[in-house]
Amino acid sequence: MSREAFLARVQQAAEQGRAYRVSHQELPPQIGYVGAAGDLCEHMALEINAVGGAATLVDSLEQARAVLGAYLTEVAAKSALCWQHPLLDRLGVTSFLQERNIAQVNYEQTAALDQPARRLAQLAGDIGITSADIAVAETGTLLVCSRPGQERVASLLPPMHVAIIERSQIVPDLLDAFALLHDHGLDQLPSNIALITGPSKTGDIELQLTTGVHGPGKWRVIIIR
Repeated sequence: MSREAFLARVQQAAEQGRAYRVSHQELPPQIGYVGAAGDLCEHMALEINAVGGAATLVDSLEQARAVLGAYLTEVAAKSALCWQHPLLDRLGVTSFLQERNIAQVNYEQTAALDQPARRLAQLAGDIGITSADIAVAETGTLLVCSRPGQERVASLLPPMHVAIIERSQIVPDLLDAFALLHDHGLDQLPSNIALITGPSKTGDIELQLTTGVHGPGKWRVIIIR
């Protein structure tokens, strides 16, 4: 098939699809909104646990470090794939790992490496440590925008992913999250936005739900009130 014929078929299909578009102009502004009432930190934790993760509520940075230390011990971490993020800086993650002789792998350290060497360093991570752009209490979901220093591989490659968030990052509903992205500016959005709800799961193999096949089998979220 020629290029012109292919594009003509795409255009024809697009025109046919427009006939079935649903207009949302007359819908109430809150249509589909569910949200989470009450303590958003508590609700977020409950939903995370319900989808197969493990949430821990803490009241201070010091308590968050203690929980993170327990996770590092659990996986006998020798290398950690880390985001560069203001909350992680306030936690002192870099010095925390150094005190435990755990190698930290982040964007700043790997930017000068060629692609094969960078990938080997990332694949060696025993644990991924990130924050999130937005957390959705309704479903226990983390919304993550990939950008330099906050790559999605930290939440995908290691066998355990630990996300550390605080109350100011939590919104009641997914619609609130989309509104925040819109307010930030659509032209500022990264090329990749991921929604993380629970550890990696698949039902492709004989329709049996299996955890940890395409990503971390253990998903931990530390919520700082």
